[in-house]
Amino acid sequence: MAAEALRRQPTLDEVAARAGVSRSAASRAINNAPHVSRATRAAVERAVEELGYLPDRTARALATRRTGIVALAVSHDDPQLFADPFFAQVIVGVSAALEETDLHLLLCLASAGRGRARLTYLLRTRGVDGIMLMALHGDDPLTRIVQQAGLPAVYGGLPAHFRPRWYVDADNAGGARLATEHLIGLGRTRIVTITGERGTEVAEARHRGYREALIMAGLTPHGTAEGDFTEAGGAAAMTALLERHPDLDAVFAASDNMAAGALRALASAGRAVPAEVAVVGFDDLGIATRTDPPLTTVHQPIQALGGEMTRMLLGVIDGQDRVPVVLPTHLVRRGTA
Repeated sequence: MAAEALRRQPTLDEVAARAGVSRSAASRAINNAPHVSRATRAAVERAVEELGYLPDRTARALATRRTGIVALAVSHDDPQLFADPFFAQVIVGVSAALEETDLHLLLCLASAGRGRARLTYLLRTRGVDGIMLMALHGDDPLTRIVQQAGLPAVYGGLPAHFRPRWYVDADNAGGARLATEHLIGLGRTRIVTITGERGTEVAEARHRGYREALIMAGLTPHGTAEGDFTEAGGAAAMTALLERHPDLDAVFAASDNMAAGALRALASAGRAVPAEVAVVGFDDLGIATRTDPPLTTVHQPIQALGGEMTRMLLGVIDGQDRVPVVLPTHLVRRGTA
């Protein structure tokens, strides 16, 4: 029984013999090469199934110049980042899109040190067929590393200092305008904002949308504090804003996590939400339904972002012409505004 379980795997020659075709024809069929007849492909597929043949990945990579691996790289060094609800949803979207293929996903943390060195080696040695990048900061060296490697690359969100050929983004500025216009529509005039980390395009775009809505309404920005897209960062920024602008009557926080932190700080300061201070977040993560009161926020389709990035990358790898995608956002009204 043990010997039977450890029996050798069938070979490509045996597949070809079972299918009644040449070895090269069987190889082309297995590797989805063009110019293979339907009859040949069907015969080879039957032989593969009957024999339980598993292609040699190394040989297949040499034949197709493909590794069967795509990478998702984040410019960050903390493994806990992938547990963040935002990135967790992105990964769900990426994984769902890859379910339609036989490709594998490699997650990379590549902000500094060994992580960046490993990714640099991976790209220069063509260890992946393509890469998706997220959470880039300013003039991130990761951008130059990817450009020098010459591999297909799709960006999740625009980098701060250049516009890549292939990217998928949400309408960050438009969503921030919606949030701020909603607060203005409620009669709020002293509206402050908690931004994400400045120097990232997502933070700049959401801050830009906030300012545009105020200017169009004939109002001026009442106060700004920088956060870091975390709940703790939002609480610290809200505390600072309350000290500098005690008369504030509304807050646009550029992420739900920061908005949740802002709500904690407002409660600690004895400020009633939404009676005294209205609050709107951005993302529409699960935390938005668990705050007290539940958070009014801007919904962005996070899983769709991951899926669109993946489909775009697969198309680029296959030599298809792809154009950038900007996903729509919309306001979700709950109890805070």
